[in-house]
Amino acid sequence: MDPSVTAEQAEIRRTLRELLHKRCGPHDLRAALDTPTGHDPALWAALADHLGLPGLALPEAYGGVGCPVTDLALACEETGRALAPSPLLATTVLAAPAILALGTEAQRASLLPRLASGALTAALAVPASALSTALALTGGNDGDWAGGGRAGGVQARRTSAGAGTGTDGGWRLYGEAAQVLDGHSAGLLLVAAHTGGFVRSRVLLFLVPGDAEGLVRVRQTALDPTRPQGRVQLRHVEAELLGSGEDQDVLAVLARLGDRAAAVLACEAVGAAGRALERTVEYVGQREQFGRAIGSFQAVQHRLADVYVQVQAARSAAHYAAWAVDRGEGADRGERVGGLALAQALQALRTAAGEAIQLHGGLGFTWEHEAHLYFKRATGDELLFGPVHRLRAHAAEEARLFSCQEVTV
Repeated sequence: MDPSVTAEQAEIRRTLRELLHKRCGPHDLRAALDTPTGHDPALWAALADHLGLPGLALPEAYGGVGCPVTDLALACEETGRALAPSPLLATTVLAAPAILALGTEAQRASLLPRLASGALTAALAVPASALSTALALTGGNDGDWAGGGRAGGVQARRTSAGAGTGTDGGWRLYGEAAQVLDGHSAGLLLVAAHTGGFVRSRVLLFLVPGDAEGLVRVRQTALDPTRPQGRVQLRHVEAELLGSGEDQDVLAVLARLGDRAAAVLACEAVGAAGRALERTVEYVGQREQFGRAIGSFQAVQHRLADVYVQVQAARSAAHYAAWAVDRGEGADRGERVGGLALAQALQALRTAAGEAIQLHGGLGFTWEHEAHLYFKRATGDELLFGPVHRLRAHAAEEARLFSCQEVTV
C-alpha cells in the first residue's frame, strides 16, 4: 500500500473542506438539524453539483465519476470533520452499492444515474437495531434479523397476479423498520424483507418509492442528531424485487457491503476525532489558569498526546481498510479489515470527544458547545454499527484468530 495521497485526492479534500467551512459552520449545522429532513438540501445540492460526491465511487456508465472507494473514504473523512448531516451515508455508502451489486440492468440504468447526480436519495431499511447484524459487522448474518418468518420485521408476499403463474408477478410488503438512516426523507427505500416462511426462508431486497401508497414514515428522535433516522411502516405496500430472481445471495452481498461501509465509516470517524482534537488543542492554548495557559501543564499535554496517538493509529487503520476493501485484500481469508478499522476509529473518536468535553471545562458540558455533538456521534455510531468490542470479536471469529489447531508431535 502506498500511503501517499494523489494530487486528485488532495484536491478533492481541499475543495470539500473549503465548501464545508463556508456552508456547514456551527450555526449552519444546528439550523440544518432543525429542518424536517435533518439536513440542508442546498448543501447536498452543492456536494452533488460541484463535487459529484454522491457518484464518486459509482461507475461512469451509470453517471458516476468512477473513482475507487479510497477516494470516497477520504471525502467522508472531511464530512466527518464537520459532522455534516447529509444523505451521503444512506444513499452513497449503503444503498447505491447494493443496487449496483444486485439490480438488473434496467434497474441500474433507471436508478443509479439519479443517485449519482443527487437528484434521488435512498435508504436501506432494516428492522430496528439490526443494521450492524444485517451488514455482518457484529455477528453472523443468518437472516433472522429480517423477521425469520415470525412476527416482527418486514414480511414479503406475492400478489395473486404472480402466485403460481411462473412469472415474477408483484410483491407486497407488510411490517415496520425503525431507526432507518434517512428513512423519513429518502426518495427511495431499499427494504430488506423476509419471505418464504419456514420452508424456504430467505431475505430479499425490495424497491419502494418514497410516495408509495400505504407507506407511513415519521422522523424519530435520535441520540445523534447529525444522523437523522426515521420509522418506516409498510401496510401492504407494492414493491419491486431488486434483481432478476429470488435465488440471489442477498446476505453475502450485504456482508461484502458491510465491510466496505465500515471502512468508509472508519475514515469518517477519524475525521471527526481529528477535528475534536484540533478544537481541544486550540482551546487549551487560550484558556488560562493560575496565570498561564492550561495547555502548558504537563498533565494536559500527556492526555492530548495519548489522544493524538490513538487518532493517528486509527487514521492509518482506516486508510488501509479503504485500500484493502477496494482491492479485495483479505476477503478470501475471511478478514474483516473494515470492521477492525471501524472499531479502532470509533474508540479514538470516543476518547477524543470525551477529552474535548473534559478539557473545555464547564463550557464543554453545555448544549450550546459543539463538543457534545462529537461525543454523540461516537456513541450513536456505536449503537448503529458497533459496539467496539463486538466489532473486534466478530472480526477475530471470522479470521479464525483463536481457533484451535491440531499439533503434530
